[in-house]
Amino acid sequence: MTVTREAAPGWHTRTSSLVLTPAVVAHRGASGHRPEHTLDAYRTAIRMGVDDIELDLVSTRDGVLVARHDLELSTTTDVASRPELAHLRRTLTVDGVAQRGWFVQDFTLPELKTLATRERMPRTRPANTAYDGAEGVPTLTEVLAMVGAESARRGRAVGVLLELKHATHHDLAGLPLDEPLLRDLARHGLDHPWARVSLMSFEAPILRRLAGRTRLPLVQLLEDHDPVTAEALDAIDEYADGIGPDKAMVLPRDRTGAIGGPSSLVRDAHRRGLTVHAWTVRGENRFLPSNLRHGEAPDALGDMSAEVRALLDAGVDGVITDHPEGALAAVREVQGPALHRRTLTW
Repeated sequence: MTVTREAAPGWHTRTSSLVLTPAVVAHRGASGHRPEHTLDAYRTAIRMGVDDIELDLVSTRDGVLVARHDLELSTTTDVASRPELAHLRRTLTVDGVAQRGWFVQDFTLPELKTLATRERMPRTRPANTAYDGAEGVPTLTEVLAMVGAESARRGRAVGVLLELKHATHHDLAGLPLDEPLLRDLARHGLDHPWARVSLMSFEAPILRRLAGRTRLPLVQLLEDHDPVTAEALDAIDEYADGIGPDKAMVLPRDRTGAIGGPSSLVRDAHRRGLTVHAWTVRGENRFLPSNLRHGEAPDALGDMSAEVRALLDAGVDGVITDHPEGALAAVREVQGPALHRRTLTW
């Protein structure tokens, strides 16, 4: 293995894994440009030059991991227009919330593969609807194969951040996520500490379980209301290698929705050796701080680059974004084009 870099801004070595920083991570692929969690969304992000892609994992009825953010399928596929699947519609409580619809866990993989994907937010991202119906729901193993092929084609290793969704719910349904996850990673030769793979979840129990079974980096995801006391970070440091906080935890907003200076979260995490990947940076006004919006239209693009620069100034190790091209431009602006170039030959 040969590793070379041109004055890269930073390297973290935890669990014997290499993590390039500051990393630009494509959230569900380049989901600002393609329907989320499609192979085209991932490939588009890789063409843009991202360091990593991020995908969410849920399980089918026959125990196959697939890339979907939600168990419920009607917002991102054409399942509601399929009368032959109407009998699978039901009400299901997921993490304490009752939902009515069609759920991945009720479909076998062959059944799920009959569905076509579509844009989650057609009013916000109407251009993405041009790709509706072009693809099906990808499995984890299909995504890993694609990433391997793209990495070989482009001569650089593309990393993968895998989020395990609704882990406790899957356990109760008899579909634990860690078993097929570790099996798929081993099948692709990605179960070793040098693999460019990180495992993430909002649920600590599955991360604690994985801590005893893998040397891959583990990331505890955090929502804005989660505690970030010294005791909480110490507890996370017992089993995880990093945190993935809501960006508002790094850049708090005031009562008008504007951002100012950063919190102490990044500094406090780094003192414990925890990496920090902030989510989710999106380009549209409706997702940006009030002082970075352009105009009044909620779906117009604002100054996302300024938010990325503020996160970088706060010291984050990675930015998870729907619009990777804007984040990459901001990194180049802050670090300089030469500083952000790196080459990995495996």
